[in-house]
Amino acid sequence: MATTTTTFDTPTPRPLIGYGPLRRLMRAPMAMVGLFIVLAFIFVGLTADWIAPHDYDLPDFSMARKGPSPGHLLGNDEIGRDMLSRLMHGARISLTIGLTSVAIGVSFGVVLGVLSGYFGGFTDLLIMRLIDIMLAFPSILLAIMMVAFLGPSLQNAMLAIGVISIPVYARLVRSSTLTIKEESFIEAARALGGSHFFILLRHILPNVVAPIIVQSTLQIAAAIQAAAALGFLGIGAPPDVPEWGNMIQKGRAYIFSAPHIVVFPGLATMFVVLGFSLLGDGLRDALDPRLK
Repeated sequence: MATTTTTFDTPTPRPLIGYGPLRRLMRAPMAMVGLFIVLAFIFVGLTADWIAPHDYDLPDFSMARKGPSPGHLLGNDEIGRDMLSRLMHGARISLTIGLTSVAIGVSFGVVLGVLSGYFGGFTDLLIMRLIDIMLAFPSILLAIMMVAFLGPSLQNAMLAIGVISIPVYARLVRSSTLTIKEESFIEAARALGGSHFFILLRHILPNVVAPIIVQSTLQIAAAIQAAAALGFLGIGAPPDVPEWGNMIQKGRAYIFSAPHIVVFPGLATMFVVLGFSLLGDGLRDALDPRLK
């Protein structure tokens, strides 16, 4: 009598973003436009030292407030510095602000959200009440208060913008964790003796990464906007730093006589925010499990 044996195939780990979501993302034209804009600004920011046509901080008072010309394609600012060169270096600063601020928000917000959603009870009550207190203040007002208390600087502006993004991540991750911890595979992990740390690290966090990626893309755009607002108010980057909000603040006195000083930094801010917003919308649609 023949003996039959049953074999079980070891499941192959699934990638976080599989081919299906990538195909959906690549078929979304507006997402591809956003990705192109983002990559273009990243390239400009990384290579500004080599591709900028002039020294971004070299004044030429004879060219002060001059409009676009063959030698200065975007004109000159209020003391004759090349606008194009300053915008290129400003791209690096704005992207650094966005990425650093989001990193701060993710680092604290994800931890707070996971702990709140997973353990519940008093831990959830305490963390969520702290988050509610932060949400009670308008985000930009809270950032202004923090920078005013810590002192105007680029580092303090990034810290303030990062702090005001913590509630966004905490609530998002808490919501996802509350859903995931009720799944059968979490119960199985507990039954097999998995520790809280193991379950959080191995099962909870990998399943909340997708919404974090989407939210981070959108949050970078919001951080760049907030940095420009703080720079415009004069409490962000130092006056000599070519940050786009600073440039708008310095040029507003010449908005009628030399509008290019304000228009071009404003357009740069608009385009980079638009790029991240379009990319974030595309990622949200591509990673939506209902589209699988």
